[in-house]
Amino acid sequence: QVQLVETGGGLVQAGGSLRLSCAASGRAFTNNVMGWFRQAPGKEREFVAAISWSATSTDYADSVKGRFTISRDNAKTTVYLQMNSLKPDDTAVYYCAYRYGSRTYYSTSMYDYWGQGTQVTVSS
Repeated sequence: QVQLVETGGGLVQAGGSLRLSCAASGRAFTNNVMGWFRQAPGKEREFVAAISWSATSTDYADSVKGRFTISRDNAKTTVYLQMNSLKPDDTAVYYCAYRYGSRTYYSTSMYDYWGQGTQVTVSS
């Protein structure tokens, strides 16, 4: 079992920045991918970004490219999501996800563990 705890959500004005963190604990293997997804009210959960264990592979949704940056600190088993130039459309609950393996995927079904989510609200 792997436990994931997200922190860093909050309320920010459009154009502002937030940094989300996700700490992993438990039976975490070194060969894993960690990612971020988000879900807005009335919408399906969607992919935001993912990063491989070595950080040599990262993927981003088109809607956040150039504004969000995913990174990880394996010593702390933590993944981060730096969000800049935030827009009201970025308002959602953001979830951290974990999967065994080395490939990043966009589908929620490919991830094995999920955090409880953290709310991000961007006001206009």
